[in-house]
Amino acid sequence: MLMIHLLLFTSLFVVVVVVADHSINGSSISAATSTLRTRLPPHGDGDGDKSSSSSYILNNPELPPSPRSLSASKKFEGSSNLVNLRYHMGPVLSSPPINIYLIWYGKWPPSHQLLIKDFILSISHTAAPSPSVSQWWRTLSLYTDQTGANISRSVLIAGEHSDHLYSHGKHLTRLSIQEVIATAVQSKPKPFPVDHKNGIYLVLTATDVTVQDFCRAVCGFHYFTFPSIVGYTLPYAWVGNSGKQCPEVCAYPFAVPGYMGGGGPGALRPPNDDVGVDGMISVIGHELAEVSSNPLVNAWYAGEDPTAPTEIGDLCEGLYGTGGGGGYIGQVMRERGRGGRTYNLNGRRGRKFLVQWIWSPLLKACAGPNALLH
Repeated sequence: MLMIHLLLFTSLFVVVVVVADHSINGSSISAATSTLRTRLPPHGDGDGDKSSSSSYILNNPELPPSPRSLSASKKFEGSSNLVNLRYHMGPVLSSPPINIYLIWYGKWPPSHQLLIKDFILSISHTAAPSPSVSQWWRTLSLYTDQTGANISRSVLIAGEHSDHLYSHGKHLTRLSIQEVIATAVQSKPKPFPVDHKNGIYLVLTATDVTVQDFCRAVCGFHYFTFPSIVGYTLPYAWVGNSGKQCPEVCAYPFAVPGYMGGGGPGALRPPNDDVGVDGMISVIGHELAEVSSNPLVNAWYAGEDPTAPTEIGDLCEGLYGTGGGGGYIGQVMRERGRGGRTYNLNGRRGRKFLVQWIWSPLLKACAGPNALLH
């Protein structure tokens, strides 16, 4: 789950721009959670879209060592033999497809809903050019349960429920978020199904909804519902739109704290020109990865305390590309001719996203979308 970590050292932010005539590849919080950072060394395009090689610039606050030295050393950002990520014998979401049940709490513009849905549907969209959202998810599919079944690569939006009347008020607690889910499961005339095995119930709150610990300690979290509230035990996640409440906290690096105003180049331009929703998408990716690999908080995590696990998204919080770590987000792409929008993943319908990396159980490091191509 996405914890808010202090980024004081990002005041050292320095931007270097390199013209991309060739491609260079590139580290939550919880009712329980924490974090680190990574990806494979630069080896070129992989299977990327060659035709677009000159349509963007590589943008990195701190350039990594040369590709040759990285290749020779086989070091990966955030790699560590000290991270004791272990499997605790619980289930993962391995049966295809993973069904996402979206709960739109508050008033949501259709354009914002479409952007978020395009990101979720991009997970299964294999036709997008590299680096793609589906390639990013392949790292997650390396995780297995005790039977050896891998987390599914197929992700669908199985249902949507709009709670635009704020049925539980404009301030939610962790427990009242479960009441929001109960309302969706029991709603008429089309209640959500009770999907114990394949489902993730994703609650997304609008800009005018405040949530317990939001901005102060959390940007999103996941857990499971209590039968006493919902009637069933169901994996769920919540993410809030921070666009008007705390973009400098939960939509970083698209917004930066005021104290950093004179210490660097400023915020990066979001890929879809919406600080709040573009910021949400990275948190949504973080939480979907963690709830898929640890739906009942008894599967994949580091640490000995299941009430405060360090999960596979936490280990890579703040890392978006090669050369990241120590407060630097790493090397990302910046579009030419469109005001410098920044991104690191391509999705369906030409969408672009900036999403943090996740921890690879094979590399024992954070992995980017092309990690399995090398």
